[in-house]
Amino acid sequence: MFQLFGHYSFLFLFLFICFFPRPCFPARITPAQITVITNDPHNATWRSFIRFKDAEKGSHVNGMSELKKYFQHFGYLSIRDNQNGNFTDVFDTQFETAVILYQQKLGLTVTGKLDSDTISTIMSPRCGVLDTAPKIHATKHFAYFYGRPRWVRGSPMTLTYAFSPSNMINYISLSEIRTVFQSAFTRWASVIPVNFAETEDYISADIRIGFFSGDHGDGQPFDGVLGVLAHSFSPENGRLHLDEAETWAIDFRKVKSKVAIDLESVATHEIGHILGLAHTPVKEAVMYPSLSPRSRKVDLKLDDVEGVQSLYGSNPNFKFESLLESENSSNKGIGLKCRTSKWTSSLVVAIFFLLLMIT
Repeated sequence: MFQLFGHYSFLFLFLFICFFPRPCFPARITPAQITVITNDPHNATWRSFIRFKDAEKGSHVNGMSELKKYFQHFGYLSIRDNQNGNFTDVFDTQFETAVILYQQKLGLTVTGKLDSDTISTIMSPRCGVLDTAPKIHATKHFAYFYGRPRWVRGSPMTLTYAFSPSNMINYISLSEIRTVFQSAFTRWASVIPVNFAETEDYISADIRIGFFSGDHGDGQPFDGVLGVLAHSFSPENGRLHLDEAETWAIDFRKVKSKVAIDLESVATHEIGHILGLAHTPVKEAVMYPSLSPRSRKVDLKLDDVEGVQSLYGSNPNFKFESLLESENSSNKGIGLKCRTSKWTSSLVVAIFFLLLMIT
């Protein structure tokens, strides 16, 4: 036995280093929509909410009334008649109920407290459309606007879209913006029997796209960098507004800003609203309300597809199998890696015992 380690120790050590498997754990998938909190001075719209972390029922924190306004804005909270039109700084039962509903709607762990994940999600840049309200009809996952409104046109259905002649940004060319939106519209058209065609006639277009800042006349003013990124309206309104104050990007390799927002991701999300979808609690879906700076989410997930097809039916050329294969491909890769590790472990054991027999 000692002779074995004297003659073959180097060989055994080499085999151990080369083939011994590393522990095989499932990959941890981090939701792309949760914002990493940075010290960038521009990331200030909801940054002050960090001070409410770990607050719970009974807490009294100065400024909590501002957080309650956030919850009111997105449909979770209303001012009681006895509060004289103002929120208090007390974490009361009504606010606890609102926090629980928020956690349910955003797919978070339901604690009723302002835990780390909840505060991080609250601080994330997001769409300005309400998550919950009497005018939102929710299913287990995807949701619709009240009454399940949809576009009604002849078959085959074609919706026209146009860009504002006066409300655009100048650091991305119109041709590049057109390409981005064409790609976003194509993604939705690939799963439902609806076509989209650009027109130069902005006034008469079904869908009207533009970049606006602050109070722009629709009752939903933008709030500057980050915060609310964009908003749009249910069918058949057709307005799609993006916050001009954002640093919009179509290629992060060319835009180095820490607060850059992917234009196609937001466009794809807002078109979902234009078609009649509300927000989903499924974090991987395009219709989840939040999007981190410098992240990209443009591929429709099963939740997005099922939601929009329940309104319009399926594109006859769409195959669910291809979507499922795409979503499962990463898991298959992980499984293959684990099986390979087990095989190499068996090989090491076999070689070890072979050397013992030779000795």
